[in-house]
Amino acid sequence: MRFALIVGMAVSMMMLGCKKEEAAKPTPPPEAPKKQDAVKPAEAAPAAEAKPAEAKPAEAAAAPAAAGDVLEVTIVASDAMQYDKLEISAKAGQKIKLTLKHGGTLAKNVMGHNFVLLKAGTDLAKFTAAAATSAATDYIPADKSDIIANTGLVGGGESTTIEFTAPAAGTYDYICSYPGHYAVMKGKLKVS
Repeated sequence: MRFALIVGMAVSMMMLGCKKEEAAKPTPPPEAPKKQDAVKPAEAAPAAEAKPAEAKPAEAAAAPAAAGDVLEVTIVASDAMQYDKLEISAKAGQKIKLTLKHGGTLAKNVMGHNFVLLKAGTDLAKFTAAAATSAATDYIPADKSDIIANTGLVGGGESTTIEFTAPAAGTYDYICSYPGHYAVMKGKLKVS
């Protein structure tokens, strides 16, 4: 009888021990339904190499620029320091109505963006060095001799619109002059 009692206690303890081990193992959460459009983490580009989703030229009308011919362009800037358009095409003398939207959420004192269209041949390093010391004027230097057109600074969720006339035929740089942004936030205005 003693033997049966000892065996019974041993079996009971083993069963309790097994239940404790099972209870200690976390139950894996059910898998979320997979989306066909989802990007696998291994396929996602690193933030430093991220490319804008839409880097398409904003095409001008096929007809020559006329008095009422206005090219409307919207550029969306992000918290990842990117413009969604890397090229804009226009005709010489064409009116351009450009809207800059900040599609991110960060405030302009942290991740502000602007649009600055520069004259051909502008020394970007020199220009941006001057802009970096111009916080009071939205990073637009006092000497505006290299600027064709510019917006003010916008923060997350904000937008601003400017109108200007396309310069003579050629290729012109546009940048964000917020300190450190111009290296990745830039594009070309191609005027024919």
